[in-house]
Formats: sequence, C-alpha cells, structure tokens
Amino acid sequence: MSKRSRSGAPAQTAAVALLAGLLSVLLWLPAEAAQPDAQDALIQAHLQAGEFVSALAIARQANDPAQRDRRLAQVAAAQARAGARSASLRSASEIYDDRVRSQALSAVTAEPLGGRGGAAQADFDSLIDLITSTIAPDSWDDMAGPGSIEPFPTGVYVDAQGVIRPLLKKAGGGRLEALHASSATGAVHEDARRSSPLRKVSLPRLEKHVQLRLAAGQPPTEAMQVLAGLQRIRYVLVYPDSGDLVLAGPAGNWRSDGEDRIVSTQTGQPVVRLDDLVVVLRQITSRPDARFGCLIVPRKEALARVQAFLKESSKRSISSSRRRAWLEQLRSQLGTQDVEVYGIDARTRVAQVLVEADYRMKLIGMGLEEGTPGVESYLDLVEVPPGQAPPPMDVLRWWFTLNYQAVLAAEDRRAFEIRGQGVQVLSENELLTPEGDRIHTGKAEQWTRQFARSFTEHFEALCKKYPIYAELRNVCDLALVAALIREEGLDEKTAWHATCFGSPEAYPVALGAAPQHTETVINHRVINRVHILAGVSGGVRVDPTSLAAREAIEIDRYGTLHEQAPAAAPKKLPPDAWWWD
Repeated sequence: MSKRSRSGAPAQTAAVALLAGLLSVLLWLPAEAAQPDAQDALIQAHLQAGEFVSALAIARQANDPAQRDRRLAQVAAAQARAGARSASLRSASEIYDDRVRSQALSAVTAEPLGGRGGAAQADFDSLIDLITSTIAPDSWDDMAGPGSIEPFPTGVYVDAQGVIRPLLKKAGGGRLEALHASSATGAVHEDARRSSPLRKVSLPRLEKHVQLRLAAGQPPTEAMQVLAGLQRIRYVLVYPDSGDLVLAGPAGNWRSDGEDRIVSTQTGQPVVRLDDLVVVLRQITSRPDARFGCLIVPRKEALARVQAFLKESSKRSISSSRRRAWLEQLRSQLGTQDVEVYGIDARTRVAQVLVEADYRMKLIGMGLEEGTPGVESYLDLVEVPPGQAPPPMDVLRWWFTLNYQAVLAAEDRRAFEIRGQGVQVLSENELLTPEGDRIHTGKAEQWTRQFARSFTEHFEALCKKYPIYAELRNVCDLALVAALIREEGLDEKTAWHATCFGSPEAYPVALGAAPQHTETVINHRVINRVHILAGVSGGVRVDPTSLAAREAIEIDRYGTLHEQAPAAAPKKLPPDAWWWD
C-alpha cells in the first residue's frame, strides 16, 4: 500500500490512535437491494461525513460497470478535496473506462495537495506502519492481502475484512497461503530485468499506471520507459474480455551504452522506448494515410556551384599533392545539406533516430564510415575499364523504408505476428543539371543498386555494429503495430481510448533540439588517374499502411499463433501489473 506523507500537527500516540482507528471501523450491510438513487444518496452522505471507506465499498458493489466507474470517480474526487491524494489515486485506479478515469484524475490533480481550508493534518505514518507491521502483517494490501488501511480525520480506517477476519483465523496456515498466492502471481510478474523469451506488455494497463504516476507528480518508472525491457515486437495480442491490447517479444535486462542508448545487456541491441511508442502511435492513428520520415537534401544553389567548380577544375589536372585541398574546396562549394522531418515533431527522439540512421548509412555508402563484411562503399564498388569514362557526377539517392515478409493473423484476428527484419535500403540515380536541378530517373545504375542491396542483406550485422540501425528498426516495428491498431480497430476491441498516450497535454514526450542541417556527404576516388566523385541524398520513409491493410494480412490456418495468445490474460495479476511473462 502506498502511504501518504503527512505533516502538521503532532502525531497522536500509538495507543490512542490505534483505539480511535479500531473504533472507526465501519460495518455495513450489502446495498444490492437499494435503488441506484438511494445508493448514490448513501454514498454522498458517507462522503460528506468523510467516511470514504464506506462510500468506496458501496461504489464497488454496483453491477453496472458505468455506474461503478461514475461512483468511484465521485469517491476519488471527494478524497482529493479532503487532501487524501494517495487514497484518491487508488480509488481512481479501480475505474475501468479509461475516459472516466482520465476525467477523474484531472479532477484529482486539480485539487491542491493537503486539501482545502489550510488545516494541518496529523502525521499517521508511524501509526499505520505500527498497525501493518504488528497486526497480521501478511493480511494487508501492500503484501497482496485483502486488508486496507486509510487515514481519517479522527484516526484511521481499517477495512474490517483486512483485520478482523484474519485475527479470527488460526495462525497456522496463513503465511503458507500467502506464500502460495504470491507464488502463483510471481510466475508471471516479477522483476522486469529478468530475461524472457516472450514478455507481454499491456498497453491499456501500462497507460493506466503511467497516468496514475503522472497524477501523483511522478515520472514513469525506468521499467515503464523501456517497456519492461522489450527488445523487439514480435506479436500483437488482443484480449477483449480483460481489455488488454498486448505487445509481446523477447525482453530482459538493460543498460546505457557508450552512446547513451538504452540497450539489452544480453544482446547489446536497443530496447523499445515508451516515448517512441507514444510519438509513433499518435501519428499513425491520426488518419488513414498517416506516414512520417525525413529527408536530407542538398541545396539547389550549392549543386549549381559544384557543377561550375567541376567544370573549371576539369581544365587542368590535379596533382596528388593538391588532391586534399581540392576536395575541401569542393565540399565548401556544396556546404551543408538541409534536414526535413515530416509527419512528426522534429524535436522528438524518433526524429533524431531517423536522421542519424540515414546520415550514417550515407557515410558508409561514401566510404567515410566502415561497413561490415559484404558491405562495400559505392566508391569501392565502382569499376572503370581503361580508356572508358567514369560515371557522371550524379546525386546518388539512398533511402530507408519498411521491409517485412508478412503480417500473420489468427483466424479470429486476435493475434498477429510480425515477420521480417523491418528495414531495407532503396536506391536511385538522380541526374544533375548545370543549374543544380535534380531530375528523378526512377532508376539506379549497377553500383548504386549493389550498395543498397548489400546494406539490406547485411542489415542484422550492421545493427550489431551500429545500434542506431536497430533503433530505426524498433521505430519501424512500432509504426507497423500502430497501423495494425488503426486498420484492425484493436483499440475498439479492447475499449481502449488512449486518453493519456494519445494526448500531448496528458503525456508530453521529451523534446530536444530539432536537426536542421548536416555536413555534406561527398567523397571521391581516383581510378586509372581519373577522379570518381559522388554526392548523396535520400532519407527515411515510414509508411506502413499497405502492410497493415486487411487484404495484405495472411491468415494462420494452422492455429500456431494461439500458442502465443492464450484465450485470456492471466487472472491473478497484481493490481499494479502491466506486463507478464
């Protein structure tokens, strides 16, 4: 149980407070026979008297989920007005409908801490600690027991079910029963850093607990920020009965690497990030044709200057001693290239991942950064037979796009499997006019295609050497997941409205500086005493719409997906659980 810190008047002595608390225990008869209006009136009477435990018990008894949520919201608001912020957040956490819960939390956070009226509150922390540590310690809700304890102006409320009944039991089997219960749930929900071949993260549950922490003035936990160490998304699972929309894949411990990336301690590959999920989810679900990406574009006037410089330079030979100076002059003529980010905020981490991955891919293509075995730069690939002219000074265009073999769906469309490495490189040669205009040809010559193909074929090895490419793959996975949610209506099937993750006001993602310019990627090589010069442009294009279209999804006719998607989510998850193995 989360205990609120309280300051102000001196604490009552333990004996007096304990007596007051026990005398404040309320017993009530089931209210099922009462009419809704009568129950509402009874709840209001309890709230006006500050009897929150009684009001909460009646609210929980409502058979209609909407009525239950509405009453729980009323209790949470009243607790917040009385200054019981922790208790109000716990009451709000029981609200099933995320829309009602969001409204309730807005009301809770609008109340000043400490309640209205400015009166000092008694410090009950020591008293509550005394009671829960000495009276049936295993029976309280912070030990997965049924008992709860709350502050009250004249003492504390102790749930009768949590204290009186356990005290009437024989002591012999209580601890063993508690151990059995904790073992049953611990098998699926323990330390998020533990390695797992298949971890399942419920988006509605995760959002709920992130929302509760934000309402309490706390950021998401580290485990929340890395989706319990999820390394890749392999499955999307739907459980309508429990309202769970689940991302599943391998997971385990994580650490920060030398480039300040959060990576798996086992594989060294980046883990999936909560902020990236939120950014991509908002963009892809915003409209049917949503896409996003980036472009690295040389400026037209710079390209024109380069053409003029090359024309003038061709009038005389360039000695080996002057070659470096000549290349620097060329780079200065071209200057920097513009970075354009579309579809998402350029200040987000997702945008930074796109731009960095694209830029570093071009460094490899130009031989300015080392590739892996099987991945040679464009300039190393070029061959010029003696007596033949080198390729013209075109602008080579390489760009990243999605690369999935298939999306497989169970026949009931409650389980989806994502297959494929996620990313590929495509290519094109753009003709360059003297005025600096780039003419799209829709074609790529041999060496341009060969580099793009080798980069795609060795993508896994490149991910291991340069984690930025695995970061890009995670972003692409998230985009495909978001498109599946949109196209298949998975949020509607689980009654999830993303009231927190979908709102920039409710969940503001971290923002940094927007990338606007990059150094020009250009290089040259001398073959048979002939200069081979190449510049490059391109970008990243993430458009998962066609992959997530209903007609593009393959159906699993053999039922293998049901092995990964049981009929329901675990029933004995702890109240604070949002992931399980």
